[in-house]
Amino acid sequence: MSKQKLIVFDTTLRDGEQSPGASMTKDEKIRIASVLEKMKVDVIEAGFAASSNGDFEAVTAIAETVKDSIICSLARANDRDITRAADALAGANAARIHTFIATSALHMEMKLRMSPDEVFEQAKRAVRFARNRVADVEFSPEDGYRCDPDFLCRVIEAVIAEGATTINIPDTVGYAVPELYGNFIKNLRERVPNSDKAIWSVHCHNDLGMAVANSLAGVQIGGARQVECTINGLGERAGNCSLEEVVMAVKTRKDYFDLALGIDISQIVPASKMVSQTTGFVVQPNKAVVGANAFAHASGIHQDGVLKARDTYEIMRAEDVGWSANKIVLGKLSGRNAFKQRLEELGISLESEADVNTAFAKFKELADRKSEIFDEDILALVNSDGMSSGQDMFSLISLSQHSETGEMPEATVVFQSQGVEKKGTSTGNGPVDASLKAIESHVNSGAEMMLYSVNAITSGSTESQGEVTVRLQHSGRVVNGVGADPDIVVASAKAYLSALSKLYGTADRVAAQG
Repeated sequence: MSKQKLIVFDTTLRDGEQSPGASMTKDEKIRIASVLEKMKVDVIEAGFAASSNGDFEAVTAIAETVKDSIICSLARANDRDITRAADALAGANAARIHTFIATSALHMEMKLRMSPDEVFEQAKRAVRFARNRVADVEFSPEDGYRCDPDFLCRVIEAVIAEGATTINIPDTVGYAVPELYGNFIKNLRERVPNSDKAIWSVHCHNDLGMAVANSLAGVQIGGARQVECTINGLGERAGNCSLEEVVMAVKTRKDYFDLALGIDISQIVPASKMVSQTTGFVVQPNKAVVGANAFAHASGIHQDGVLKARDTYEIMRAEDVGWSANKIVLGKLSGRNAFKQRLEELGISLESEADVNTAFAKFKELADRKSEIFDEDILALVNSDGMSSGQDMFSLISLSQHSETGEMPEATVVFQSQGVEKKGTSTGNGPVDASLKAIESHVNSGAEMMLYSVNAITSGSTESQGEVTVRLQHSGRVVNGVGADPDIVVASAKAYLSALSKLYGTADRVAAQG
């Protein structure tokens, strides 16, 4: 008898993007979606089409680009949202609408201001309406784990009868603990008469650090056969269930879970790096599977054991999940075709030949300054400089700065602001401070800097590109900007201008569920 399959539902582009400052451009989302497709993720939740025009365009573009994964859009339980989602998914080979409404007493009373009967009827209508547009409909009772089980059973039975093909039980606020959550799912499946007519799914948050454990309990104890997760566990507050951790747990402990997976695990690390460099959210070194130290052995006893037999201290192989020694892939003598091929191997798809030419020109410029070009350099080049520069309100033209011991550093920055060239000069506590103040002398954003972070893209050399993340906050809005350059001051200016471009973006988003 063949093994049951565990469906992997990735929501990096939707729930992951809800992490403050993690917003992505359409082009960035397409690139990540292409990597997820290469990883053979079963379902990609591309966004929340009704939340903004930008999200609608991104979902539309991903639906038209990705062919091998089911493309999903979130929608609140109303006709407008569902219609918007269906329209965005029109070009997909396989489309799913994921509709939701809050069902916990707290959410119904305080947020929705609706009675349980009103919520019940709206949930039914929403699924019925969605089913008229697509064959594949997922329903989520928001804050499901804190719902009254009797009411939840009533709602689930009704939406399955209306045609819901997947039932997702979210632990929206990360309140669950594994055994209780697993039994919660199990009891629901046993009590709902038509539970066998739908696939059951789990969606857990990491507020208590148990998102992966809860998800696995929902699978093993509860009988769920879909896990909703994100790359690097990205998501609002403490994040979501981590895709790489849940996949490798099922893969490594196949003796226990006995489930089939369609995931190409060799793409896990490349996907992790792309998401990290795109969002500016650095992966902690001790992060399971994808952290820099995940396969490092410092203890002499451990080192001795691994040298004698790897499985003494390693339960999985680093190379299986995509780790490999940094290798030089290209140099300044490399041609355009070799560069283009490497982009494809890295899962980077650029919209036009003009974008390829622009990227190649930037690569040649970098190769003149840096003799060894690694995969991470190429990812940073494409992500930070963006092949969507036409969308950027601000972009760097040139920077000069002077620092001398005992003297106040001074910087002059020339940049474009909505197509107009600006030049600013300022002093500061250091060259970076002076450069950012030079930009602000013209922009006057009034934004508060919440984070300034520097990370070496490749290790082992002072020649490495520096990657800078700048997080700005203004009027309750939080944005991240990422910049990369061998000169850390230039990288800082690029990151700051990138953040300003996002801050001044006009797209207003509607908050979704967790």
